[in-house]
Amino acid sequence: MSDLGLVPGPDGGPRCAWAVATEDYIAYHDTEWGRPVHGDDALYERLCLEAFQSGLSWLTILRRREGFRKAFADFRIAAVAEFGPADVERLLGDEGIIRNRAKIEATLANAEVLAGWQPGELDALIWSHAPAEAGRAPKRLADVPAVTAESTALAKALKKAGIRFVGPTTAYALMQACGLVNDHLAGCVSRASRASREG
Repeated sequence: MSDLGLVPGPDGGPRCAWAVATEDYIAYHDTEWGRPVHGDDALYERLCLEAFQSGLSWLTILRRREGFRKAFADFRIAAVAEFGPADVERLLGDEGIIRNRAKIEATLANAEVLAGWQPGELDALIWSHAPAEAGRAPKRLADVPAVTAESTALAKALKKAGIRFVGPTTAYALMQACGLVNDHLAGCVSRASRASREG
């Protein structure tokens, strides 16, 4: 991959350099990354997956995503909140996911917290940290930040609310994945398609 910016995808269209490494990345980049995500369960899933990704490649998570969904009841907050110690042991033996006790326990604990929230409250909290104005489109991968003031504030707000395993870097990755920010490079086909949908 190149850090210079755009590279041609399989159809010849310019894409962010990281996106063309594998078919999994191309599909994720073209259909999900940077597109707005709403709904408490959908955002809970992204929050969990970003936490599991910590210290690993995103490709590792993408390739186990269906395994995660099966293991964690499609990330339905109400269902995961009912999981108990036996489920932790079951999940630690599940080869379809990342078997990290701390991350598994955080996923369950976070569901317990969120189950007590009002519908839409997680969505509102996360989206309240979207930047007020869209930033300038990055031209190179090196122009894309790992942490911002907004992601730091989001991580603090989530932690204050009792959500575990989320720091400013994980919060920014969540913001990128869920479309709070648009970090597709200038000229990327996915940046152009998002702009046309929003226009």
